Amino acid sequence: MKKYLTLMLLLIASLAIFSTPSYATEKKYASWNAIVDEMDIILNDAYNIYFMKDSEAAKDRVNNAYFGFYEKHGVERAVMSYISGKRGTDTEYQFAKIKRLMSQGAPNKVVRTEIDVILKMLHEDANELDGKKESGWSVFFASFIIIFREGLEAILVIAAISAYLVRSDNKPMLKVVYLSSLFAVFASVLAAIALHTIVGLSGANQEIMEGAAMLLATVVLFFISNWMLSKSESKAWKNYVEGKVQSAVSTGSSFALGFAAFLAVFREGAETIIFYQAMLADAKDHMDMVWYGLGVGTIVLTLVFIVIRFGSVKLPLKPFFICTSALMYLMAIAFAGGGVKELQEADIISVTPVDFVHSVEVLGIYPTVETLVPQLVMLVVVMLSIMYYKKYHKN
Repeated sequence: MKKYLTLMLLLIASLAIFSTPSYATEKKYASWNAIVDEMDIILNDAYNIYFMKDSEAAKDRVNNAYFGFYEKHGVERAVMSYISGKRGTDTEYQFAKIKRLMSQGAPNKVVRTEIDVILKMLHEDANELDGKKESGWSVFFASFIIIFREGLEAILVIAAISAYLVRSDNKPMLKVVYLSSLFAVFASVLAAIALHTIVGLSGANQEIMEGAAMLLATVVLFFISNWMLSKSESKAWKNYVEGKVQSAVSTGSSFALGFAAFLAVFREGAETIIFYQAMLADAKDHMDMVWYGLGVGTIVLTLVFIVIRFGSVKLPLKPFFICTSALMYLMAIAFAGGGVKELQEADIISVTPVDFVHSVEVLGIYPTVETLVPQLVMLVVVMLSIMYYKKYHKN
């Protein structure tokens, strides 16, 4: 628990350290509508360029509206914090849809219609955001939502791994997990500074970094899930405790567990810092409520960690291992969808909409073929793994 509190204190300190003067030199806007008005000009300009048969230049203008304004000036953060995460995801996919149509050489009328859709969404959101009087409590709630949403997946992974190590009489390996998490915080700060000073406050590079980390985490978590499941039977566990596989656990598995903890923290760390820096720049008279929201969110995440880490001690060994393995499998499947989504936002992977599917962010479910297919593949692989272990232990 002390290790986790240290992580959160370091994250809080990094926010203050990372508040560099360069952000203050960027253009300020009096309202959300003022930002969207500029996006309106850029997106209409993108259509005019597309009309002149230059689809690549048109896509660049759409990217400028998304990365240079929607993300960079905090519209995405505000929509996800004050309106809904689903609305933010729908908006991101509408941007992606426009770029896909441009790449396919769609008729001008079709592209015009979709640009009108995104403009309508943006102006509706701007009107709603400007209509919300920024009270201290609204700032507090937005701050709380950011740290809770961004930190929950990392806490679930770290707590589950920590509880597993305690139950498996491998407490010395906890140090690897906690140190990996600590290192991930520093890596997140460095990544955030790099994104801010080298490639800008946000952009495709950030999406690529996050997507790659999530997909790598998918593989690592799947490996750990299988390893935990293989120890769920008492006979296998007895052999494990007796040291017949101790050497492998102390080397390869120790690295895998630490790497999983690192990825869980790192993949959200830089984005969390960037979100909070933008919030601190916009908070004005309610700066203190940003810190209060961060503090309360941290406390709630700590409680989640405690419940999983210490509440699992009384559970029978076999159900505990099976539940922990199931959680890791679920996180792996969610990361598979989320990782592809990040790469879609960076234009690395195409977007093919699936209209009857709705976004479920907590499970990494998004309405596109490209995000759903790897999740279905992961689901099949997980089911085959479970069937294999059942057959193996039965025999």
